[in-house]
Amino acid sequence: MSLVHLNVMYAPLRGIRGRLRPLLIALVAAALSLCGLSLAAPRAEAASLTEVTNFGSNPGNLRMYQYVPSSAGANAPVLVAVHYCTGTGPGFFSGTEFASLADRYGFIVVYPDANVSGQCFDVSSAAALKHDGGSDPTSIANMVRYVIQHNGADASRVYVTGASSGAMTTNVLLGDYPDLFKAGSAFMGVPFGCFATTDGSSWNSACSNGQISKTPQAWGDLARGAYPGYSGARPRMQLWHGTTDTTLHYNNFGEEIKQWTNVLGVSQTPAYTDQPQANWTRTRYGATGAQAPVEAISLQGVGHSLPTAGMAAQAIAFFGLDGTDGGGDGGGPTEPPAGGACKVAYTTNSWNTGLTAAITVTNTGSTAVNGWSLAFTLPAGQTISSGWNAVYSPSSGSVTARNTPNNATIAPGQSASIGFLANHTGNTASPASFTLNGATCTTG
Repeated sequence: MSLVHLNVMYAPLRGIRGRLRPLLIALVAAALSLCGLSLAAPRAEAASLTEVTNFGSNPGNLRMYQYVPSSAGANAPVLVAVHYCTGTGPGFFSGTEFASLADRYGFIVVYPDANVSGQCFDVSSAAALKHDGGSDPTSIANMVRYVIQHNGADASRVYVTGASSGAMTTNVLLGDYPDLFKAGSAFMGVPFGCFATTDGSSWNSACSNGQISKTPQAWGDLARGAYPGYSGARPRMQLWHGTTDTTLHYNNFGEEIKQWTNVLGVSQTPAYTDQPQANWTRTRYGATGAQAPVEAISLQGVGHSLPTAGMAAQAIAFFGLDGTDGGGDGGGPTEPPAGGACKVAYTTNSWNTGLTAAITVTNTGSTAVNGWSLAFTLPAGQTISSGWNAVYSPSSGSVTARNTPNNATIAPGQSASIGFLANHTGNTASPASFTLNGATCTTG
């Protein structure tokens, strides 16, 4: 199920109390279903992809495409989305979910196009591995500078993501331009500098086969060496890799974790581990929240085929482009102190094969929670079909409910009320436990 973002649709129902509420919710859902509609958030009218031919110095001879949705107002964030080998900018636009997410959340997307035989980006040459050194990374940086200048975009909220060659480029851009990018999300990549060659070729078999291993310090030094003298904040990194990837070996995933935990100065021991979906293992380093300094998602039994459906939304949440950004410090949402700084009240009303759940999350701590994720496990047989006042993913099993822009902050002593409509196969029990940004909540 795609992420469900409900708030406005259920506004008229908020004042209804008692047993009428679940019945009306069910009737609304059923009526919309009969009409072929869903309870998804309203979306802005789709814009069109346009090519920009005069974005500035272009040493990589790349092509630039941009997507500016009507929902992107003044000072909009920017996402650079970099395609894989054999791909194109327009192909990555049509084949991924980043444009539809831009419609929903109001950010601009830049799609670089490699424009060479094989359609791979340069991540191997000395020029590519240096700040403003030339080649493809410099061209992409100039695309971002163009959008900031000509579209009035927010220079403090620039992000990059990519798959395969685009993921390698994401690693390179965070090393080359820590002053330009706030965070990156790399789907099936390799560490900064791993693909470097000295023989003029663009392919490094030792790296692609997972045969290059370095200490965290050595990897970190490679990334820091791209911009000597830079002493500012470093961008956060989200990493994705399938365990059966034979194109860019899974060993590269661990090497990337070494590199970016070292660059960001955090422990290699995970601060938080969970399984947001079946066969996924997610580890966070340096913090437990949704915007930790480093987040790594390992996908058991998956090959060189990312991102698949729903993963783009996870990247957008990591960036904070879905409204959960905890501020400009890159530290992510405020974490409630461990040991009962949150309380959850959970009530259900069930019938036949359906139920509604009403959830009240109370901040019992002494500091505000700015951006939150409530994690819980639905009992077997329960599947969320729609929800309100939160974004739910996935629809069953280990579920995470993330705040909407309207309820991102929970002040001390205050609560957020959310809920969902679900199907069940007979088990209408409540989840056994809840965690808010990784901290266990009391219930009652």
